[in-house]
Amino acid sequence: MDEEYDVIVLGTGLKECILSGLLSVDGLKVLHMDRNDYYGGESTSLNLIQLWKKFRGNDKPPAHLGSSRDYNVDMIPKFMMANGTLVRVLIHTDVTKYLYFKAVDGSYVFNKGKVHKVPATDMEALKSPLMGIFEKRRARKFFLYVQAYDEKDPKTHEGMDLTRVTTRDLIAKYGLDDNTVDFIGHALALHRDDRYLDEPALDTVKRMKLYAESLARFQGGSPYIYPLYGLGELPQAFARLSAVYGGTYMLNKPECKVEYDDEGKVSGVTSEGETARCKKVVCDPSYLPNKVRKIGKVARAIAIMSHPIPNTNDSHSVQIILPQKQLGRKSDMYVFCCSYSHNVAPKGKFIAFVSTEAETDHPETELKPGIELLGPVDEIFFDIYDRYEPVNEPSLDNCFISTSYDATTHFESTVIDVLNMYTMITGKVVDLSVDLSAASAAEE
Repeated sequence: MDEEYDVIVLGTGLKECILSGLLSVDGLKVLHMDRNDYYGGESTSLNLIQLWKKFRGNDKPPAHLGSSRDYNVDMIPKFMMANGTLVRVLIHTDVTKYLYFKAVDGSYVFNKGKVHKVPATDMEALKSPLMGIFEKRRARKFFLYVQAYDEKDPKTHEGMDLTRVTTRDLIAKYGLDDNTVDFIGHALALHRDDRYLDEPALDTVKRMKLYAESLARFQGGSPYIYPLYGLGELPQAFARLSAVYGGTYMLNKPECKVEYDDEGKVSGVTSEGETARCKKVVCDPSYLPNKVRKIGKVARAIAIMSHPIPNTNDSHSVQIILPQKQLGRKSDMYVFCCSYSHNVAPKGKFIAFVSTEAETDHPETELKPGIELLGPVDEIFFDIYDRYEPVNEPSLDNCFISTSYDATTHFESTVIDVLNMYTMITGKVVDLSVDLSAASAAEE
């Protein structure tokens, strides 16, 4: 271990693995260590026995749930937008050759106490029970404008400069009511709160276009895809990729103490009495607790069920977004469900998650609106975890720390953090103009 590396990465969470992959592909010499004896850090994937140990303190799950190793329960489950940034990053590093994806069946939104399919195109808008007859026509016009919009072609702009016009003003032009705005902003554009309404509309229009293009890509009922066997496959795929490029992975390395020189810059990492020298350290907040601050917490429930979520057209994998306004909250709530069709549970079993940015210390009560949508559950676990963000100045200490995972059940916010970190570390921007067909969905 007494060697010199360009970068040492601490923790094998998703963000760290993606960065380690990007840096290895760039030709940097990377050492990747984790204090745990398993991959994934906070975003690991557990079998049934591990799940019981974590939440029940024993290793005796009931026999009727089936074989422990048929479960791959992701602790931070997030779907990927089929044409989204994460998929582009995965293709850019060529890690996709180790992964198989499968389309997600459904994308739903909670509105006035009911669950509805998210309409994503002008045709779906006309069919959706979310809107009355006149509102449907107005929404259809807005969807047609978004579908035709091309940043480079002013003829499609209808006289509006979307880098200046706010989303609120753009929507007002089409006369859409608050109810419609709610599902467009939160379930299509995937904004986490309502600040976007007073920001330039271009971002929201681009997000809506990404949703529609992703939906068209796999012709499924949603714009999302998910790896077979769950997200636990990702860190391992990156470890294999890293090895191809001469990177080194070491699990089960206790302490991982970051060392500094006289100027306070990183000089290496010590574990078990050996020091590996390096110029830069990349890690999750748990490895440098004195350089991060708490910014909130996530409340989540994990349920094992024997049926799909009701009112989702028997979807074996589905996301439901519950916009904050519908619940009288400050942040959205998310429901994620996956099942044996993605090989994350034995046949006939479904894993559901309900998550939100916690506004109280009582997850059982706070998550109730989401849990009520699930129907009967075989088992349910509750959990709250803290979220941290870095407060250090990387240009001074060469420590690059990721932000903790948020409550969203999709990857768009996570991957932005990764790309920003990559640019801070290397001064470059990842080239995302890739051939999207390289990440094909697994055949049935």
